[in-house]
Amino acid sequence: MLLMAERRPAAPITSGPRVHVTVDGRELTLSNLDKFLYPASAFRKADVIDYYRRIAPVMLPHLSGRPPTLVRAPDGAAGERFFEKRCPPHHPKWVRASEPLEPNGGQRTCIVEDMPTLVWLANLAALELHTNQWRLPDVDRPRAVVLDLDPGESADIVDCCRVAVDLREVLDALDLIAVVKTSGGKGLHISVPLNGTKRDGPITDEDTKRFALALGQLLAARDPKRVTVNMAKAERRGRVFVDWSQNDRHKTTICAYSLRIAERPTVSMPISWDEVHDTIEHGDADALTFEAPAVLERVADGVDYYAASLTAHQVLPPL
Repeated sequence: MLLMAERRPAAPITSGPRVHVTVDGRELTLSNLDKFLYPASAFRKADVIDYYRRIAPVMLPHLSGRPPTLVRAPDGAAGERFFEKRCPPHHPKWVRASEPLEPNGGQRTCIVEDMPTLVWLANLAALELHTNQWRLPDVDRPRAVVLDLDPGESADIVDCCRVAVDLREVLDALDLIAVVKTSGGKGLHISVPLNGTKRDGPITDEDTKRFALALGQLLAARDPKRVTVNMAKAERRGRVFVDWSQNDRHKTTICAYSLRIAERPTVSMPISWDEVHDTIEHGDADALTFEAPAVLERVADGVDYYAASLTAHQVLPPL
């Protein structure tokens, strides 16, 4: 299922040491807009803010109810970075914060469900936004099973695509649909949406972890030279590591459409399964690298290949 997101016009971000803007009726002060946060691409802080402003219509549904863990890099991709779960205490009054959440260390975290909040975070150089698999208020109820396909040394995203196709065949046999996005680096993320319950009661993260591990073990048994579920670096050389542990209640995964902190402003980009097959056919590891400007062009029509992760209702088969 594809989601056609509403496109809302907004004024462009201009340069200057401090700029006062209004975004959807909220007043913000933006600073250091000419600072290069991705020097290799001459991608400024103004460009980062503009990216998040323009990607908001398709990104916000994936942030709704999922207070993000922020990865902030005030000096850009080449500088120091730090994780921040709590909502920064100096936030504007109109920025909503959750009640203290035990999965997030008992801290109040930002609720990001509107464009002004997303722009405010971008102005803090929160380049990456990571989310849990649950949504508020049901922190004990995962909404999806996620598998992180991470290529080891001498493997690449083409290898991940081959494993993803094998994984999809297994899921098809179980009558489960899955959606796929790039990690924004060398890997892929596969999401099996649930948004419902298992047959004998509410689903838990233990259920999703057990199911993800079983899938990884099945793929590794079928093709041990290509796939592993072993976290040890030495065991991952030349293989694709199927990381099933991302389903832990406390763990987060990069949100769809988030920038990554890398040499260039790459994005964790939802893609179609046709693109996965095309990448295998052509063996082009660069085909699934998407930088911010290209992403904005791709979503100009509002199509979201990851939308089913929000809407599809499925139940896990018994293990």
